[in-house]
Amino acid sequence: MAKASARLRLVGGRWRGRRLSVPDAPGLRPTPDRVRETLFNWLAPLIPGARCLDVFAGSGALGFEALSRGAREVVMLERAGPVARHLMASAQALGTDEAQIIHTDALRWLEGGGKPFDIVFLDPPFGQDLWSTAIARLNAGGWLKPGSRVYLELPARGILPVLPPTWDLVRDKTAGEVRYSLSVVAG
Repeated sequence: MAKASARLRLVGGRWRGRRLSVPDAPGLRPTPDRVRETLFNWLAPLIPGARCLDVFAGSGALGFEALSRGAREVVMLERAGPVARHLMASAQALGTDEAQIIHTDALRWLEGGGKPFDIVFLDPPFGQDLWSTAIARLNAGGWLKPGSRVYLELPARGILPVLPPTWDLVRDKTAGEVRYSLSVVAG
């Protein structure tokens, strides 16, 4: 398991205030509390009972926050074995079996197809240009349905990737070093 170097705090829901360790891994940066608070305020009416996909799970901040607030299921994809094991340990510490942690290359996993998700969190490592490929695979693979929400997180000075014509950008903000946006898939 990856060595823990920091802690993240869940900001709302049944695990509000619970702290989870964050593995010490290159490029891993949990979504800041303030950003998560705003994002989950945007998503509040949609989270209860939602099926969520955390494409580049990393610390698990987004996926565990969604579960804390009532998501029915969160599938977390993580490429690094030690980080995936850390996510499994965090799920066990929270006593949840609603988190499905898959040790896989997210882009390869998205090449397949499956049951659509209500909410997708897309927060890849900032140093890699993975947004466009992930967006294209999400859009083409049957992972989304009309009304699905897609959250994107990128560097504050980053340029939002080109979104498919069926995605409507409904929110776009910057906080500190992070730019974050929310799109809805049109019907």
